[in-house]
Amino acid sequence: MKRSVSNVLSLTVVTGIVLGVSLILIAMVGSSIPSSLSSFIRGIVGSTYSIGEVLVRATPLMLAALGVSVGFRTGFINIGAEGQIYLGAIAITWLGMAFPSLPPVLMISLAMLVGFLAGGLWSVIPGILKAKFGLSEIINTIMLNYIAINLVGILVRTSLKDPSYPYPMSPMLPPASYFPMLLLPTRLHAGFLLALICAILVYLLMFRTSTGFCMRAVGLNKRASMCSGISVRSHMVFSALLSGGLAGLAGVSEIAGLHHRLIEGISPSYGYLAIVVSLLGKNHPFWIILSSLGIAALQVGSMAMQRSSGVPTSIASIIMGLLVIMILARKQFFGCKDV
Repeated sequence: MKRSVSNVLSLTVVTGIVLGVSLILIAMVGSSIPSSLSSFIRGIVGSTYSIGEVLVRATPLMLAALGVSVGFRTGFINIGAEGQIYLGAIAITWLGMAFPSLPPVLMISLAMLVGFLAGGLWSVIPGILKAKFGLSEIINTIMLNYIAINLVGILVRTSLKDPSYPYPMSPMLPPASYFPMLLLPTRLHAGFLLALICAILVYLLMFRTSTGFCMRAVGLNKRASMCSGISVRSHMVFSALLSGGLAGLAGVSEIAGLHHRLIEGISPSYGYLAIVVSLLGKNHPFWIILSSLGIAALQVGSMAMQRSSGVPTSIASIIMGLLVIMILARKQFFGCKDV
């Protein structure tokens, strides 16, 4: 009972502070607060298209954040989801260009498989380095981000470039590689359903299987896990594979659902935002679904405010940073614990 009261009180305080800071920032840029808030709300739920945009933006955030949460639960601090998204995007592009005549069911199935493996194996590199040699996965995953992002830049100028187009991008992939659309005329695609299915699977794995129990145990106390006969190295590497694989699926989703070709900047920092989503979601699949929708709504609403009221979208970034600080403050001052 006491913990419930503390949680409600802390959420009330956090909400009040975030709302207050938001209003101050809007006022500082000289915009009308009522008009800006109205634009923000209309940008999120004002039309079917607005709702669809929130779900579209939440899809890669959800997938990448699920991957980040698996790593965090096992003590593998994966900061490399951004690079793993790019590897997944490369994988589906290669598949579509190499085998354009595959039937849709086989093409989509193979795309998800190769995208998962590409992102997972990219993440396994720092996973092995940490498990076997104790090297910091934080530094390694960050450095691999730069390699992956620049690798895409090289590929869209060389082997994957569309020769009929002057700008660096791949050719359009065959329609067989496209995800089905869910809510026309919006851009919402089946990648959103994929993200929800992955959330259910991650929950079942982490909280309903012995493997998930061992992974969480490794994250809580490696030495105690080792003394209990749990293989710390194998579970950490496995968590790295899952973590990167889910982020790779986010890259597949962006190509198959939206762009249908590989371009530079395929991810507008989804991999880094996924860390925020995972933290706000307390590394739990259910809460990650809600936090990804919340962050997506914040971004879509802020863009609507910019278009209608001239409020810069950088305010959304400030609010996201403030949210992370306030969540940490909840633990410190209110004793709130993760799920």
